[in-house]
Amino acid sequence: MGKSVDTPDGKLDILKNISLDVKYQEAVVIKGASGSGKTTLLGLMAGLDQASSGDVFLFGENLTGKSEEQRSSIRAGRVGFVFQSFHLVQGANALQNVMLPLELAGIADAQQLAVTSLNQVGLENKTSTLVEHLSGGEQQRVAIARAFAVKPTVLFADEPTGNLDAATGRQIADLMFHLRDQSGTTLVLVTHEGELLERGDRQILIESGRLLSG
Repeated sequence: MGKSVDTPDGKLDILKNISLDVKYQEAVVIKGASGSGKTTLLGLMAGLDQASSGDVFLFGENLTGKSEEQRSSIRAGRVGFVFQSFHLVQGANALQNVMLPLELAGIADAQQLAVTSLNQVGLENKTSTLVEHLSGGEQQRVAIARAFAVKPTVLFADEPTGNLDAATGRQIADLMFHLRDQSGTTLVLVTHEGELLERGDRQILIESGRLLSG
């Protein structure tokens, strides 16, 4: 698959001739310099964006040519996301943030599942706290609880420790991989953090939009 965009100077190739398979329950780490295309690759794999050429399959479904609504339907209840900037709903508390994807997926007992997920990440005493009143590490724990609450088959994570100090980042990494090991979730992770790089089953190196190893 490939991804290109039109610029005033002509077509810019962001990803070129990428061929990649991720196995069930595998933890894959995508690494590369800033601007190498790794976040773009993650977005294509998750169906958040569409490839300019080639095909992208998720759960056996070809995402190419599908609308955002169709791609969202394929992800619903089966895909979790963790981002560097947390992407939490401001003005809502921790419990409401974790309940949101459960309710959108039409999952019964959303509140109890959200409470259980927050307990798993050590935030049982923060359920009613507005997320903007939580520390960065606590906000990322809410994001992880939200991602794992739906019991995803695949979790996509984009620099999940990038906005955290080293000690908190290690705690978040430990937590994420612990939950991943418990649930058997397939993990696709973009990072430049050395500790996270070493924890994956396989490393994928992207350089200037090309797959160099993996």
